[in-house]
Order: sequence, then structure tokens, then C-alpha cells
Amino acid sequence: MRLYLAAAVLLLALVAYTEAQDDSLAEKFSNFGDQITEFGKNVAEKAKTHFDTIATSEFAENTRNWFSEKFRALQNKVNEMASQ
Repeated sequence: MRLYLAAAVLLLALVAYTEAQDDSLAEKFSNFGDQITEFGKNVAEKAKTHFDTIATSEFAENTRNWFSEKFRALQNKVNEMASQ
């Protein structure tokens, strides 16, 4: 009988010890929210960096210059047609 009682007490002590170490549900949600916030900040920072890199790339500058030249040429043609 004493052996059963000792085993039950040890089991209860083990359960109490493991429950004391676990985070509560509120703490888990709070930690999850913090992790999601941090993830969002990291993604936003990386996206901004990539967009800046793309915007300042040689290809982007050449494309903008080409469109500007074509637009100016079109404006000149329209102005010539309007003045006639």
C-alpha cells in the first residue's frame, strides 16, 4: 500500500512540476502575436529593400528613359499636328 501511495505522490509531483513550466494559454497567444508582428516587420523591411533595389537598377532607369523619350516624341508630334 505504501508503494502505491508513494507512486501516486510522485506522479502528482511530476504533474505539478510540468504544469508549472508550461506557458499559460494567454502567454502562448501573446508570444504568437509578438512573433507575427516581428515576422511582418521583417517581411516589410525585406520587401522595401528589394523594391528600392529594383527601382534603382540599370534596367529600371533605362526603361524609364526609353518611355520618357517616346512620350516626348509623341508630344512633339501632337504639337506639330495641332499647329498645322
